[in-house]
Amino acid sequence: MCIRDSIRNEILSHELYENAMTVVKNDRSIVPVRDLERAKIAYVHFGDAGGDPFYEQLNRYAQVDSVSAENLNELLEELESYNLVIVGYHQSNDSPWSGYKLDEKQQAWLYEIARKNRVILNVFTRPYALLDLKTTANFEAIQVAYQNSELAQQKAAQVLFGAIEAKGKLPVSAGRDFPAGTGYKTRDLNRLSYGLPESVGMNSYKLKEIDSLVKVVLDEQMAPGLQVLVARKGKVIYENNAGYHTYSKEIPVKASDVYDLASLTKILATLPLIMELVEKDELDLTTNLGEMFPSFRGTDKADITLLQMLSHYARFKSWIPFYAITKDPETGRTDKRYIRDKEFPGYNTKIAEGMYVRNDIRDSIVKVIRKSELNKKREYQYSDLPYYLLKAYLEDIYGTSLDYLTQDHFYKPLGASNTTYLPLNKFPKEKIIPTENDQFWRKQLLHGYVHDEGSAMLGGIGGQAGLFSNANDVAKIMQMYLNGGEYGGKKYLDQETIDKFNTCYYCEDEVRRGVGFDKPQLQESGPTCGCVSMTSFGHSGFTGTLTWADPHEEIVYVFLSNRIHPSSEDKRLIREGIRTKIQEVIYEAIER
Repeated sequence: MCIRDSIRNEILSHELYENAMTVVKNDRSIVPVRDLERAKIAYVHFGDAGGDPFYEQLNRYAQVDSVSAENLNELLEELESYNLVIVGYHQSNDSPWSGYKLDEKQQAWLYEIARKNRVILNVFTRPYALLDLKTTANFEAIQVAYQNSELAQQKAAQVLFGAIEAKGKLPVSAGRDFPAGTGYKTRDLNRLSYGLPESVGMNSYKLKEIDSLVKVVLDEQMAPGLQVLVARKGKVIYENNAGYHTYSKEIPVKASDVYDLASLTKILATLPLIMELVEKDELDLTTNLGEMFPSFRGTDKADITLLQMLSHYARFKSWIPFYAITKDPETGRTDKRYIRDKEFPGYNTKIAEGMYVRNDIRDSIVKVIRKSELNKKREYQYSDLPYYLLKAYLEDIYGTSLDYLTQDHFYKPLGASNTTYLPLNKFPKEKIIPTENDQFWRKQLLHGYVHDEGSAMLGGIGGQAGLFSNANDVAKIMQMYLNGGEYGGKKYLDQETIDKFNTCYYCEDEVRRGVGFDKPQLQESGPTCGCVSMTSFGHSGFTGTLTWADPHEEIVYVFLSNRIHPSSEDKRLIREGIRTKIQEVIYEAIER
């Protein structure tokens, strides 16, 4: 069989499975699942065959907990805290004679689970399994996937969350309630789907060249591991989770592992909240610091506008080493006036293991920025300082933390359950990728604590850094931007707002930046391969991260790594331009 025939067969398989998915019951249109911010979802496995591909795919869309127990009462007790239960009935499809029947115990358990919970039943075997059910009255929805193959499980999960539509009809009768021809068409909610490059005009074999670049990173020890994801037209078509958490090679990188995103935080956390306020007419690009902060009135920064700040054209210094104040200049040790090794009244802000900084440090940082000198000449100068101010502003007007705001306004409804500040509060340590072995300030391996010192001073919740996530979640947020502010059937931002921020206002002054977003280079060198459209936008991060979206080609690209492990002095990943070389391969893979 030739290569092209093999690809054609794969495309056909994907199409057949997508067209076959059959929803035979859908009370109150529960499928696709919406309102993820209110959903607490459990997955319960039934049957003799495995359901890992189904469970893993479900978790690409929302946090779904696998729940099991030795007896029914214990299981029902475990399920009490959930408001939706997804049941997978998995039977082997190794041969046409494999059993499909639900035994009496399974039926009894199913009836009780459905009596006490909202249940979506997914049948990964022949539809005749439904004949054994004496009643389906308490099931909110039932989907028939016909087989238990990996592809069938993945497509079924995509239907449940509205990444693809259910189009199938039962080819046979499955009892009085489900005659032949039964099948409800479900909605596509514009969530990311997963499939083959050729289905969106990309070349699989060209994209495999990314594998070679990934191998170079690992072989040359430019980073211990990485995640690479490519999506086009709303479909993820390439993923590579490669290498290990550290060079000890004990824990391999998984798709669900989270990286320190560094400055990607700017466009994935702070910026969308600012865009919201602009839409509400509470801010404008011409709003200045004097209007935002009474304490800035009468200073040399009073007239600096939001547009100038976010375009890195406000004469701010590139950074200020705020952490330096915490070190005794003579001994180099941490000064107890600022940092304690145990939690103490007035010292409750944890910045690393055995390190607590003074609680009033945020106000001190804003004061230092207010008093800092501006650059004499107005020119492009990348600066973190505006994001300290924007964090302070957002938290003051909302009266809560940036961590809560991002979760409430964006991540929970998006189903970005792997995106968070303070990952140790949410995830087991083995899910978090370590960064630098910091021997300069914190004297420890940073594992679950933000690398950026300024963000650390703020307890890990910074406007410029602090966010942890995986490639799949980053892609969701970038896809939301590409969708004109819509994702999963929910509107987050207007296209007009996104366009306003995705504009280079000072290009004539050699400032390539948009408003918060980075943009393609104006000269030869820059953040991209030079092959992207000028409508594209994204950002890079110091820890070895990059994400980029291109409205013209409908492409989302995510690259996450911990290239600063064990030392941030290692800049070979940047010097070799690996991230932009991968981007070049992506564009070469487009079939014109």
